[in-house]
Amino acid sequence: MKKRIAILGSTGSIGTQTLDIIRSFPDVFAAEVLTADSNAELLIKQALEFLPNAVVITNEKFYPQVKSVLEKEDIKVFAGQDSLEQIVESENIDMVLAGIVGFAGLRPTLNAIKHKKQIALANKETLVVAGDIITKTAREEGVNIYPVDSEHSAIFQCLSGEFHNPVEKIILTASGGPFRGRNRSSLSGITKAEALNHPNWVMGNKITIDSATLMNKGLEVIEAKWLFNLNPQKIEVLIHPQSIIHSMVQFADGSVKAQLGLPDMRLPILYALSYPRRMETKFPRLDWQKYPNLTFDIPDIKTFRNLALAYEALKREGNMPCIMNAANEIAVEAFLNDRIKFLDIADVIEQSMQKATYVGQPSLDDYIATDLETRKITEEIIKNKNK
Repeated sequence: MKKRIAILGSTGSIGTQTLDIIRSFPDVFAAEVLTADSNAELLIKQALEFLPNAVVITNEKFYPQVKSVLEKEDIKVFAGQDSLEQIVESENIDMVLAGIVGFAGLRPTLNAIKHKKQIALANKETLVVAGDIITKTAREEGVNIYPVDSEHSAIFQCLSGEFHNPVEKIILTASGGPFRGRNRSSLSGITKAEALNHPNWVMGNKITIDSATLMNKGLEVIEAKWLFNLNPQKIEVLIHPQSIIHSMVQFADGSVKAQLGLPDMRLPILYALSYPRRMETKFPRLDWQKYPNLTFDIPDIKTFRNLALAYEALKREGNMPCIMNAANEIAVEAFLNDRIKFLDIADVIEQSMQKATYVGQPSLDDYIATDLETRKITEEIIKNKNK
């Protein structure tokens, strides 16, 4: 039997690479459901190739276009956010690949868990925003969450066979992004094009900017806390420019295990989809002669303040990570639309964290309300900054 996969966010970077894997292993995996927000043309192209049972276009204005092209095929077409959340309930789905970027991925992922679907999680914001609810629900429903982020996949692989051995700490590696080693004054005139020019990874715009500000690593710290049930003091970040060591685990006896490989997101995606099997691939292999030196450094949190803000949000707990995440999403969007400067991103997030309403023990409704409130606050901060 093929493993039937619902890909939430099939037109994004993770989604398209997941389809590359399904294309490579047609006898093992099947694309059961494909979803997109507004990239109707690519969604149609994917649907015509993979012939899923259903597609969802969440931006309803594109529904007529998708419906008209796919109505000749035996493919169900749905539209809207509610359809996205409901489609994961299908009995034909074995696993949900959660690849939607940002807060938008929370509710469909949570609903998939409630309906006992195994999760391949690429949407780190889901755990950042509501890690307590997600992990509690997964335990109650007996659902496994397989990490897709290269760093968390590395930790997961290092812990394989070690789950009963005490972990002293985990070390998440970071490339440092395109501005590694630069001081704050040199970043004042950074352009959008420069920030989107990542040295090692090909990712979507939002994640690429998060990598440049080190917020991506901050989100991963919070995600790691929930995925691996760790005290935040046991989670460290280390700059590793070559992106060959994807992360490490240090055990109580002092030994360290690391997972290595080329910076290719298809590897952690495939591991999440096929666990516990390792599928034979024709992906490029690591040529050690090209990497004679692997180097490491401590992150500069004075220049790249977003990492420090993430640790602060994690320390305060409650809905503070949700506040930080919402503020970051708005700030990054504003930077990508030339409304604020690169260095303004951290300032805007910090001000939002100070102004938004703090809730110590939030419910799901509290998280939803927090996200909405913080977005309004952040937009107002940006408007005032531009006056």
